[in-house]
Amino acid sequence: MTTKNIDKSTWAIGGGILMGIGIGFFFLRQNPLAFVGCILLGLGVGLIITSIISRRKV
Repeated sequence: MTTKNIDKSTWAIGGGILMGIGIGFFFLRQNPLAFVGCILLGLGVGLIITSIISRRKV
């Protein structure tokens, strides 16, 4: 049995975007731009988490 070393740090980007979409749905009726802002904020958080995870693996 082989051990696969799969890098799952990029999953943080998708998770951040999904989290931003979920939070953005609460603000969609008040301000549609807040929805877009939450998506971008989720993308930024996912990128930061990805960089932290990839730095630790080196």
